[in-house]
Amino acid sequence: MARITRGGWAAIVAGVAAIALVVVLLATGLTRFCRADGSSSAEPSAGQTPSAAAGSSSTAPAASATQQSNSASTSAGPSPSATPSSASPPNLAASAAQQALDGMTLPQKVGQVLMVSSPVGGPDANTLAALTTYHVGNVFLKGRSQAGTAAAAAVVAQINAQVSAQSTAGVQQFVATDQEGGLVQILNGPGFSPIPSALDQGTLAPATLRADAQLWGSQLASAGVNVNLAPVLDTVPGPDFAPRNIPIGRYQREYGFTPEAVSSHGVAVARGMAAAGVSTAVKHFPGLGRVTANTDTNTNVMDGVTMRHDAYLMPFRDAVNAGVRWVMVGNAIYEGIDPGHPAPFSPVIINGMLRGDLGFDGIIISDDICDAVQLSPFLPEDRAANFIAAGGTMALCTDQALLPRLYQGVIARATAEPAFAVKVDAAVLTVLEAKAKVKLLGR
Repeated sequence: MARITRGGWAAIVAGVAAIALVVVLLATGLTRFCRADGSSSAEPSAGQTPSAAAGSSSTAPAASATQQSNSASTSAGPSPSATPSSASPPNLAASAAQQALDGMTLPQKVGQVLMVSSPVGGPDANTLAALTTYHVGNVFLKGRSQAGTAAAAAVVAQINAQVSAQSTAGVQQFVATDQEGGLVQILNGPGFSPIPSALDQGTLAPATLRADAQLWGSQLASAGVNVNLAPVLDTVPGPDFAPRNIPIGRYQREYGFTPEAVSSHGVAVARGMAAAGVSTAVKHFPGLGRVTANTDTNTNVMDGVTMRHDAYLMPFRDAVNAGVRWVMVGNAIYEGIDPGHPAPFSPVIINGMLRGDLGFDGIIISDDICDAVQLSPFLPEDRAANFIAAGGTMALCTDQALLPRLYQGVIARATAEPAFAVKVDAAVLTVLEAKAKVKLLGR
């Protein structure tokens, strides 16, 4: 066997070293090439999601309906899905809303969770007092007008002029009206199209109705109205029952006689209005299509049919899923859901069903709680406070002369009960977040 010399060994060692260096260089280059090309990446470490491993700033999935229900049962605030994760970019609307909330006095906060009526021809002394002395930050135009868009815009301008640092901390108003169509259309005259009844709207193709609603919404927007307390998403069981359904069917306020028909057409209206820059408050959760008396003019109005997971809730669920940010709660009592409370005072209906089951985290507005005979057994001082305590966001009062009593009731309870004051803050924050998104924070 041949013997390797000392020089031979040195040559072999040098060759092996050179080969090793080449292998290292090739491996490093290949790794860099693969990462730059995006064709190779490391697996996330244990407990790390792929999005976190990739440096993603996406938010975590929304809490389940069960989690939302549990949260809603203990707080009137936004659902968990409304709170950005620590990895999320800052929610500018939420941040601005929180800053506005932090700068408000208790009276100014309470004003944000009330909506007062104004005669459509112009605010009277009671409305003006509500907007200034009582700091109310939201207005409903009531009555009927044939004066057209220019006159309506002048009224809205007069209302907007009441905003000040003292009255609302500079936060501007939601100005609402009721433009359902048919017998329920407050604003009429030059610039406002006649709107057919909901039952007639239900004969149109949803795409056609959406386009029509966008036109109607643009007319409201041109007058300075930014909220429409419509569409009605109550399902009336059938044409034979409609005449006995006093608040809805008798006046053809329903889009049809099945949840599917109501949903497709009601959501089309909501989408059309939204495209015009007008928010819609779908109503009257959880539905007035099965009652035989009107809560505006009667007491003890009961629905003995509707249940918590009723098929007739479909239009409301679809509207929430479509992005509607306002839902109005009706004033009936639902024996199969919460027989001990009218709907606006029911934590089961507001927190359990609307916040929890449907996952809604926007503004929950009451139907009128001042003129409604259904609520006459309750003192005005308790009505708005009870609504907020149950999880509501904004109490609607269509008798501006009664507004001070609602305001004083909320002030008194928030002063006496720290837990209730927390609910007021949560409701105010929900309102301010909605206002931030449509640029109503500050003048």
